Amino acid sequence: MIRSFIATVLATLALNAFAAVDVNQASQAELETVKGIGPGLSTKILDARKASAFKDWGDFVDRVAGIGPGNASRFSQAGLTVGGKGYASTAAPAEKAERKSARKPAEAAGR
Repeated sequence: MIRSFIATVLATLALNAFAAVDVNQASQAELETVKGIGPGLSTKILDARKASAFKDWGDFVDRVAGIGPGNASRFSQAGLTVGGKGYASTAAPAEKAERKSARKPAEAAGR
């Protein structure tokens, strides 16, 4: 019983590893296998990729119209990667907080 359960879990993890689609290497058909990406969005992704490969998720979100943090998170959960990495939604708020705290001393000095 336990062996069957472990085998099932390992098989599921193996399938998830093969389901990953990297935005910098995928064809249009491969992009469209990701839930939520249709022909229109896959075309936008490929057009943006023609200029250069996406450096990270932030670059991807900035360069492809119609993709924001919410969609990026959903696409990542569905198997899309950028440079082999999933979307980390905690990175963007941390960067904003750092920028905000960096502005406060400068604003206070100006008063």
